[in-house]
Amino acid sequence: MDPEALFVYGSLQFPEVLFALIDRVPDHEPVSTEGWRVATLPGRPYPGILPGDKTANGYLLTGLSPEEWRLLDAFEDPVYELVRVDLTDGRHGWTYACNPGAEVGDDDWSAEEFEAHELPAYVERCSAWRQRYESQQAS
Repeated sequence: MDPEALFVYGSLQFPEVLFALIDRVPDHEPVSTEGWRVATLPGRPYPGILPGDKTANGYLLTGLSPEEWRLLDAFEDPVYELVRVDLTDGRHGWTYACNPGAEVGDDDWSAEEFEAHELPAYVERCSAWRQRYESQQAS
C-alpha cells in the first residue's frame, strides 16, 4: 500500500477543495471503513470522523507528495489527529480523525448538504487560506 494513501470523508473528497488547496486532484477511488462515524462539528461546515457503529464512505487519495502532506497537515483543524484506518477492502489508509474528547455533533454529516449549501464559500475560504499559507512560507 502506498504510504501516502489518505482516506478522505469530508470536504477533502470534493475536487474543488483539493484544487484550492493543492492545485490538483490526486489519484483516488471510492472506499469505506467500518466502525467509524462521520459527525457534524458544531459551528463548522466540515465534519469529523470518530469511532462509531457506522460505515464511513469516502475516497482513498494516493500519490500525495511530501509538500502536499505538509500543506494538508497545516490546513487541518487542531481538532484532528492523523490515524490509520482499516478499509473494508482489506487495505488501510490514513485519515484526519477527531482527537479524543473533541466536541462533535449528534448528527451525521451530509456530503450532499455540504455540496448544496456550503461548497462555494468553503472553496473560497480554502483559496484564501492557501494564499496566507504561501505568503507565510515565503517570508
